[in-house]
Amino acid sequence: MARDFCGAALSEKFIFTVQDDIRLDLFLRSHLMYAIRNCPEISNSKIRRLIAAGCVSVNSRVIARPAFVLRPGSKVTVLFDRQKFFYERQPDDITFVLTEKNVLFEDDNLIFVDKPAFFPVEQTITANRANLHDAVVDFLWARDKSLRNPPYAGMMHRLDRETSGVIVFTKNRAINKDLHAVFESHRLRKEYVALCVPENPQVRIPPAGTFFTVEKFMGRISGKSQAGKWGERSERDGGQYSRTDFLAGNVQKIGLSECVEIRCILHTGRTHQIRVHLSGEGLPILGDTLYGGKKSDRLYLHSQRLAFDCAGKSYDVTSPLPWL
Repeated sequence: MARDFCGAALSEKFIFTVQDDIRLDLFLRSHLMYAIRNCPEISNSKIRRLIAAGCVSVNSRVIARPAFVLRPGSKVTVLFDRQKFFYERQPDDITFVLTEKNVLFEDDNLIFVDKPAFFPVEQTITANRANLHDAVVDFLWARDKSLRNPPYAGMMHRLDRETSGVIVFTKNRAINKDLHAVFESHRLRKEYVALCVPENPQVRIPPAGTFFTVEKFMGRISGKSQAGKWGERSERDGGQYSRTDFLAGNVQKIGLSECVEIRCILHTGRTHQIRVHLSGEGLPILGDTLYGGKKSDRLYLHSQRLAFDCAGKSYDVTSPLPWL
């Protein structure tokens, strides 16, 4: 459980050596501040949650007590996921229970789920926060009364909390290696649909059928913000290459907003990639106020299609647009 919570594959790993007798929570609060780049002030409550989640070990043994006293020479290891640590429960988090109608496709290895907007994919540092991973586990467990323990559900990718649409979970560990290789090598097709409103009158709405590509190096640009913001960063400054192909569709009206529907085909999977790329073109997504979009009832970005070959089988799963 601790490994899932800390997101080991996505975490930074810090190792500290203790010099004096000191409580674990006090030690971490002072040392993490210096270890994490652009780190805002860390509260005692967040440190306690990090420890309780099983993300901290002392001399290779997980310690879950904040008051544990460290001795000189001890090695403290921390698995740290910045996005989870600084992300609190949002007031518009929804209540969601996974049912058969939300399952887009399922076989013995994989389950494709239609994720609602305003629902996080996985647990964060906020205790007991409802999330899609737990909902999948609960769904599989409730369906099989013979299981004495919760069934396995593995995550290979994530969607932003505000984004809706198709996402896949593995149902057994045997398939993880094959599916991980698919995502790592980008041997898949991920298509999203966004509704965009030009940020100012000087930006022309692209006519239907217009195809364009955005390529740039991206990285986090808001180290002190809890709501992490990404943008263009040079490769020298740690930016990672990103590419998205876009195809403009028809103009439609959402409320009082004239929006252009844009199909987005991902070639890489950077955090907030589509949102950053469209904003940079002067076409922020409706509802994406973090990147200059008009305020609305939701972020109008939807993961519509996920297609790939894995373990000798072809998958091509789509999710209907929720705003039609």
